[in-house]
Amino acid sequence: MLKLLRPAVTRVLTPLGRALARRGISPNVVTAVGTLGTVAAALFFYPRGELFPGTVVITFFVLADLLDGVMARMVGQGSVWGAFLDSTLDRVGDAGIFSGLVIWFMVSDQPVLAGVALFCLVAGAVVSYVKARAEGLGLTCDVGLAERPERLVVGLVSAGLGGLGVPYILAAGLWLLAAASAVTVAQRLLHVHRQAVSVPPQTLR
Repeated sequence: MLKLLRPAVTRVLTPLGRALARRGISPNVVTAVGTLGTVAAALFFYPRGELFPGTVVITFFVLADLLDGVMARMVGQGSVWGAFLDSTLDRVGDAGIFSGLVIWFMVSDQPVLAGVALFCLVAGAVVSYVKARAEGLGLTCDVGLAERPERLVVGLVSAGLGGLGVPYILAAGLWLLAAASAVTVAQRLLHVHRQAVSVPPQTLR
């Protein structure tokens, strides 16, 4: 669903990307600023229990994850380094978001939800690692119930609504995200296993 929405979001972001490119701002700078803003907002707002304003600010910076790609295609500055930087900083941004939630649950005496949020953080990193490692071996791994965009949407929407006082929504969202992430890890492991057992060892990179 989110992949279907990407063209519409790209059209909205294109004028902003064009304006930034005219001022000499590179896509990599946008990537770095977006990650810095995401982490700073998550670690400032979430531990204080300000979930809704924190989510609004984080969502603004998360859009940079789409904006940098739009700019790279627009100005023809796509590169291996840019792709590597984007993927690496995605992990940093995710860690900031869920770390902020873990801290909030701990200071508000909700250890079970702190554990669930921590599981979401770790599982999300494993989901990404499995794909990266598989592709590094020359295999494919474009499968899974909950990829990063879906995980972000579920996490941010549930946190934002929880900050508005909607009962149980944050807990439900995190439990759902934890389950979906675990399923995604299993899906990717099985997908890679099917490929790996049929490939002679010497042909793997």
